[in-house]
Amino acid sequence: MSDREAEYREFVAARMESLRGLAYLTCGDWQVAEDAVLGALAKMYVRWQRVDNPDAYARTAVVRAAIDETRRPWWRREQSHSHAAMPDRIAPDETTGVDERLRLRAALGRLPVKQRAVVVLRFLEGLGVEQTAAALSMPEGTVKAYTARGLTALRLILDERAEGRHANRTV
Repeated sequence: MSDREAEYREFVAARMESLRGLAYLTCGDWQVAEDAVLGALAKMYVRWQRVDNPDAYARTAVVRAAIDETRRPWWRREQSHSHAAMPDRIAPDETTGVDERLRLRAALGRLPVKQRAVVVLRFLEGLGVEQTAAALSMPEGTVKAYTARGLTALRLILDERAEGRHANRTV
């Protein structure tokens, strides 16, 4: 095994879980996230000799792959069928941290895919506007607009859910 191949294996071992989490937050489905990460890492392996910044390359490839996976017609069909057949009912956990993560994850799932990707990269991955724009191949102005719209939508969704919880408690 060459030194470069060993470097690639070490990189994948160290970053696999965080990339999988990033893909999940982008697309909202663990199986799709796994497919996106594996596809992105396979493409990265072919280009490994030319990759200057593996973290940035992997992050960009995974987010793009997760977005692409959600655009596939079969995914939309499966999503609409699965939601119709099995409503997403999550019992609240007694620990507020877990409950908050579940609420945030559900709220993120209601954002359009590119808006969600921008919010995830900006606030959960800690990237700046310029880095997010480069990762998603979009103008910085679009990143700023998606950030503002995404945060506004998240606030409305979370407020709506909070009001619903309070209404259920008084009944």
